[in-house]
Amino acid sequence: MAAVLGQHKRARSTISSVQPWRELVARWVGQGVAGTTIYAALCRNHGYSGSYSSVARMVAAIRQSQAPEAATVPLSFAPGEAAQVDFGAGPMLSDRGQRRRTWAFVMTLCFSRHQYLEFVWDQSVPSWLGCHRRAFEFFGAVPRRLIIDNAKCAITRASANDPLVQRAYGECAIGYGFRIDACPPREPQLKGIVEAGVKYVKRSFMPLRQFADMTDLNRQARTWVLGEAGHRVHGTTRNKPLEMFELERTEMLALPIPAPDLGSWHQAKVSRDCHLKFDRALYSAPFRLIGKRLWLRATDCSVALFLDYQHVHTHPRATRAGQRITVADHLPPNARAFLANDWQACLEQARRVGNACATFIELLLAHRVLERLRAAQNTLRLARTYGNARLEAACARAIAHDSIHYRTVKTILAGGWDRQPLEPYVQSAYGSSARFARDADELFTAQHGPLH
Repeated sequence: MAAVLGQHKRARSTISSVQPWRELVARWVGQGVAGTTIYAALCRNHGYSGSYSSVARMVAAIRQSQAPEAATVPLSFAPGEAAQVDFGAGPMLSDRGQRRRTWAFVMTLCFSRHQYLEFVWDQSVPSWLGCHRRAFEFFGAVPRRLIIDNAKCAITRASANDPLVQRAYGECAIGYGFRIDACPPREPQLKGIVEAGVKYVKRSFMPLRQFADMTDLNRQARTWVLGEAGHRVHGTTRNKPLEMFELERTEMLALPIPAPDLGSWHQAKVSRDCHLKFDRALYSAPFRLIGKRLWLRATDCSVALFLDYQHVHTHPRATRAGQRITVADHLPPNARAFLANDWQACLEQARRVGNACATFIELLLAHRVLERLRAAQNTLRLARTYGNARLEAACARAIAHDSIHYRTVKTILAGGWDRQPLEPYVQSAYGSSARFARDADELFTAQHGPLH
């Protein structure tokens, strides 16, 4: 009886308390869910009252019963042959009163495992290209091949066979002489070296440090790369990265002189005012391109416009938000004519007519209350009908009579008064006996005799 009862007891103990949910647990294990998470979900949603150890044993048994993962073969690289590039999440920093996420740009040389580390605010194309330039200058040389993933700042269309490289990144590769090796989609293990480098940064550099700002963060990162990280014995190569780098540097490509002019490409539409918007500034384009989408190649100092591959114009880069950069020849003829008649243009045109005309226009524009630019423009247009000589004479007559008005000049020219000799202006035109020019005593004496 004891033997029977003992066997029965052992048989009951071999039934796992998680067995009713085995199929569900197997599905979660296949999705990569952690054992602790599975245990919490069983307790919360399915009324499981057993121990976590039972769940852990079932998870382990399910994983052992699954087919093993495909075998991998570590790749070997010759000195200077390749580097791997990736972004990783960095620490939170204060930026103008707000907390923002930083991103760690890591470029790891595949042979020596020496790396370049820089923290930036975003993963935009300008940040991506700028980090490449500074990484190459840090190494003093260029790897022959860069192994990257399919980030939008580098690859605009991911494909195992025909990836589409971002236009600006392609120019960067041509300028520095390296080739781009984009990993096939969903195969990140092909750039495992740099992924291990990103994990190493997160594990060994970022914890237990304080960073005042982005400048301080990158200063500490550079010191760490050239110190602790560069002189450690690497777990795979069993050598110090900086010592191996001395061998690798000589096999890398030389830096081009001068450095390539790196620019990012963007698209923008030409609006009805003959301008397109980029980076919170406005740049003019020929009016015939209104409504079309143009390519912009932006560098630190210029913005070049292209219609497909045809160069249209190159502007200097705006220095402040809201700045409008306009080339007069880009505007339609009527707009050019209007803008050409500003204050300075009116004064220069008046000086070409004559001294009297220049004085008249200066007085006209110097009005303390009214904006009289339109009156000045219309006054100068009278030269088209009457000629410069008559306009000069009409302005001189208007000045002599202290009547600085457009209608005065027009009336003089229409009546031909500009052709009459200009007589000096006499203030007492009616003489001593002019009406309303006498005092009251003289007026009443002349009309009614002396008053008694």
